[in-house]
Amino acid sequence: MPLHLSSPLNSVLLCSSSSSSSPFTGSSHNYNLTQPWLRRKVHQRGPGRRVYCLSTRPKRKASAAREDSEAEDLVRILMRKFSDREPLVKTMDKYVRVVRTEHCFLLFEELGKTDKWTQCLEVFRWMQKQRWYVADNGVYSKLISVMGKKGQTRMAMWLFSEMRNSGCRPDTSVYNALITAHLHSSDKAKALAKALGYFGKMKGMERCKPNVVTYNILLRAFAQARNVEQVDALFKDLDESIVSPDIYTFNGVMDAYGKNGMIQEMESVLARMKSNQCKPDVITFNLLIDSYGKRQEFEKMEQVLKSLLRSKEKPTLPTFNSMIINYGKARLKDKAEHVFKRMGAMKYTPNHITYESLIMMYGFCDCVSKARDIFDELIESGKDIKISTLNAMLDVYCMNGLHIEADILFETARSVGVNPDSSTYKLLYKAYTKSQKKELVDKLLVYMDRAGIVPNKRFFLDALGAFGSLPASLDSDSAKSLSRPEATSKS
Repeated sequence: MPLHLSSPLNSVLLCSSSSSSSPFTGSSHNYNLTQPWLRRKVHQRGPGRRVYCLSTRPKRKASAAREDSEAEDLVRILMRKFSDREPLVKTMDKYVRVVRTEHCFLLFEELGKTDKWTQCLEVFRWMQKQRWYVADNGVYSKLISVMGKKGQTRMAMWLFSEMRNSGCRPDTSVYNALITAHLHSSDKAKALAKALGYFGKMKGMERCKPNVVTYNILLRAFAQARNVEQVDALFKDLDESIVSPDIYTFNGVMDAYGKNGMIQEMESVLARMKSNQCKPDVITFNLLIDSYGKRQEFEKMEQVLKSLLRSKEKPTLPTFNSMIINYGKARLKDKAEHVFKRMGAMKYTPNHITYESLIMMYGFCDCVSKARDIFDELIESGKDIKISTLNAMLDVYCMNGLHIEADILFETARSVGVNPDSSTYKLLYKAYTKSQKKELVDKLLVYMDRAGIVPNKRFFLDALGAFGSLPASLDSDSAKSLSRPEATSKS
């Protein structure tokens, strides 16, 4: 099947008329989505008049951009040189004359994206030994944030104490980082209680008054926890404070409600957004499209798309990807294909998520051969095939009961340049056990041993639903196989 289902659309208009306003949902309220254009006076040039070309961009901005680029280049060099053979501190010492605080900030970010969060502490200790180092809230705030994202709440608390011992006084940004760190912990009820405790404490300190970021963090967290009463209380508190909500305030809460399937509550926040004269952006449109699509409220989803096309915002790839996958789940193949055609007519270039959405859509619609055609064309195109794309094709085979085909594709994946990771093994293990394919389970476990993958607690929890349908013998055999000590790395 060709990847580009190109047939010209008769009417796809991106209009931005200042007089047009369109219904944002099924309600009777209309959004005026237009923005005033900046107008410049044009003077006619008379005889003898000179024309001056003046730069409107401050020179310092260009200089700052150049400095940022140089800092990023240095950090990339440092990241490449870090290895088990050469300790991080030794590498830092080689560049001691040029590395400064801004480079360490970038290093915290890069190391935080990996599992090397302990190296952030090594960089921090190295910083403290330098002459130029001055204890700074920003450094501690960044480190607390990184530790929180990695689930290291105790380490975040230790850094908070360390900051106070170094003579720094906490400010709002530090407390925001600390609240976020707690919210990443596994015990959500305890984390939310802690967050509210810090919030109350911040109100009593002049230097640490909650700002809009504080409210945004808390509102989204309680919306994710389905605590509508607390969300309403925080909105009331926000209305009574000097802090004004922004687009992130409403988008965060609506997105959390939408992901929880709480459409009525999401629409209530949308109405609040309108009453605050806050205009929607493309993220607003996308989260509404995705939320309505997941609930299969396609009429409302299509109304939001029409509003988006009439606004000054433009659809993005997530707009189309979401519609394709959600139509697919409802087995509305023709509508999903029409979205892909519209996307091509509007000159959008599909990304790997678009192709994965198409593969999954055809899987939901029992069109496995079409899904495989897309996968094969991606391979033939010479593009790098991502593991998530391989997983999508394997998932399609398994959901359609084609476990042998999934096994064959898994075995040949490396020959097309894709090395399965723990997510691939987890997907197949769950599918094979659920379908009671003992031979395939045993075969997969052998591959896991060879790959050095030892299932951890999360692996078992993710596959727990599948274990419920297993015969006792298979459950026992699998558990014994998974506990073998030969392998060395964790999934």
